Amino acid sequence: MKINGTLINYFIHCKRQCWLSAYRLNMEENSEEVRIGRLLHKLKLEGKANTEISIGSIKIDKITDEYLVEVKKSDADIDAVFWQVMYYLKILREKGIDKEGKIEFFEKKKQDKKIIYVNYEENKERLEEIIKELKDLLDEKNPPEAFLEKKCKKCAYYEYCFI
Repeated sequence: MKINGTLINYFIHCKRQCWLSAYRLNMEENSEEVRIGRLLHKLKLEGKANTEISIGSIKIDKITDEYLVEVKKSDADIDAVFWQVMYYLKILREKGIDKEGKIEFFEKKKQDKKIIYVNYEENKERLEEIIKELKDLLDEKNPPEAFLEKKCKKCAYYEYCFI
């Protein structure tokens, strides 16, 4: 199974969501939160240079001279976005493109900063561990059990997991 940035993000955010998405059970098309995020994302990047670049299994929001930039609606799960950007940086480096990462948020909720910087060299060993753990998860025959957490209530998979 092909790993991509979205699966890395989901793996950090929710292992069940990651497994379900990897096996093509996509509930996001029914989510108002996801639709709003996609629309804001499109409006934010519309008409700007160096946006929405596809490289293999990844889709990068923007590349500047110095940074790979990921744009997100909310800072609700910074850790998941951080590792998604780390994965993108890994893919770029494998192609000979040396960048650092930058995450920009439309709506800041939990942080004072709207921008987070990602240094690849400081985190590359942990990224390799995450990729191995993700592959092990995807080798499982069944998804992990659902555990209700506060974040679940806004998740596109909420009804699937709990209703």
